[in-house]
Amino acid sequence: MSDELTFPPVESVLSELAEYVAIPSVSRSADIGTMRQAASWVAAQLAFANGRVVETEGFPLVRAEWLNAPGAPTVLVYGHYDVQPTGDLDEWASDPFEMTIDGDVARGRGVTDDKGPVLIVLKLAQAFIEQRGVLPLNVKFLIEGEEEIGSPSLPAYVREHAAELAADLVISADGAQWRPSEPSLSTASKGLVSLDIVTSGAKSDLHSGRFGGTVANPVHALATILASLHDDQGRIAVDGYYNGVDDIDDRRRAEIAAVAFDDADYCEALGVSELHGEAGLTTLERLWERPTLEITGVRGGGKYSVIPHTATGHIVSRLVGRQDPDAVVAAIERHVRAIVLPGIDVTMRVDQARVPAYRIDAQHPAIRAATAALNHVYPGDDVLLAVIAGTLPATTLFEETIGAKTLFFSFSTSDENLHAPNEFLRIRRIHEGLRAWEYLWNVLAAGPHVLEPNDFLMEAAR
Repeated sequence: MSDELTFPPVESVLSELAEYVAIPSVSRSADIGTMRQAASWVAAQLAFANGRVVETEGFPLVRAEWLNAPGAPTVLVYGHYDVQPTGDLDEWASDPFEMTIDGDVARGRGVTDDKGPVLIVLKLAQAFIEQRGVLPLNVKFLIEGEEEIGSPSLPAYVREHAAELAADLVISADGAQWRPSEPSLSTASKGLVSLDIVTSGAKSDLHSGRFGGTVANPVHALATILASLHDDQGRIAVDGYYNGVDDIDDRRRAEIAAVAFDDADYCEALGVSELHGEAGLTTLERLWERPTLEITGVRGGGKYSVIPHTATGHIVSRLVGRQDPDAVVAAIERHVRAIVLPGIDVTMRVDQARVPAYRIDAQHPAIRAATAALNHVYPGDDVLLAVIAGTLPATTLFEETIGAKTLFFSFSTSDENLHAPNEFLRIRRIHEGLRAWEYLWNVLAAGPHVLEPNDFLMEAAR
C-alpha cells in the first residue's frame, strides 16, 4: 500500500460537523428551504467533483462524480443529510442543533446518523485531491434528504438516472456498526412496511358520564386489534405474515451462538428487567434473523372525561428473508378486517415506503476488502459480521436498478442514541473512519473489478 494521507486535525473536522449539524434538516417536518440549505452545504464540500443540488419530487439530493481513474473500479458512495425529529427537548442535555463536545463524544442531532459518517468520506476525498491530485478509483456520490422517511422520492430518481449512477459497488456511509467493543461489518439489513390503523366511532368526542356504556369506544376497539397481532408466545399471529421467512438452520444458529452476547448486560444497558420476544429463540436470533411487528405509537383521547371519537395505532414491521412487503401489508389488512367490532369503523393508512430485506454474501469481495481495512485500523481485533436490524431503503433499490451490491461502511455505532435524545458520536471514530476509508479505497483500486470473486483483494491488502 502507498504512504498514508495526512488528515486535518480532529478539531477542524468537528468545527465543520458543527456547521452541518446546525442545519435542522428534519425530513419529517422541515421546509424545503432548510433541506436545500443542508444539500447545498454537502454540495459545496464536493466542489472538486462537480457537487450539485438536484431536485426530486420531494427533497433535493446531492450528486457528484470524479471519474478520472481509467481502468479502476467505480464506486457509488451513498449517505443522507436528513435527520430524525428531536423528540422531547426536555430530554436533551443541550440544544440538538448546537453540537457540543462532552468529553470524548460530540452530541447533536445527526452527528452519528448520518452527518458525521458522511463528512468522514467527504474529508477523505478532499485529502486525496489535495495531496495526490487524484482519487485512487472512480467515485460517484449520491447523498439524499429523505432516508429517515423511507426515501419516497429516491426510487423514481434512481430508475430514471440508472445509467449515470452505474457502479461496480455501492458503499454506504449509513448503517451503524454493531457495538463499540469490536469492529464490525453488516451483511444484511431488514426490510420495512409501516401503516396506521384508525378506529372511529361517534361523530365527535362524547362525555364519558352522559354517554358511557352506550356506544363503542374506539380506543378499546383499537386495543383489541393491537392485542390480536401477537400470540402469548410472542409470535406474530397474522396468517400469511411469515411467508418467505426461512427457519434458522443449524449452521446459522452456530454462527450466532459464537458471537459474544450477554442477555443480562443487554437488559442493564436498556434499563429493562427482562427480555421479551418470540419463544424458542435467543435474543440475537430474534434481532438478526426474525421479522418484527411493533406498535410504535397510540393516539386517542386523553386524561379527561370523554370517549374519543377516533383512535390511531402506528405499526412498523421489519422484514427478513424473502418477505414481500406488499404481501405483508395485505396479510395485516386481512387480519384486521376479520376482527368484528360492532359500532366501529376501521381504516388503514399504509405508508408509501415498502422495502424488502437486503443481504450481501459474507464472502463477497467487498466484505473481504472492508475486513482488511478494519484489520488495518484495529489490529488484533476480529471483525464481527453482524446484521442491521433497521432498514436502509436504498440497498435493494440499487441492486435492482444498477445491479450493484451495497457495502455498509459506517463509523457510527448502534449505541450512540440514533433517533433518540442526546445522539452522540465517539470523536475517535473520525480519524479511525478516515484511515479505514482510505485503506478500503486503495484496496478496491488495486483490483481489476470489485464484483469478480477472486483473490486480488487479499493480495492487495498484504
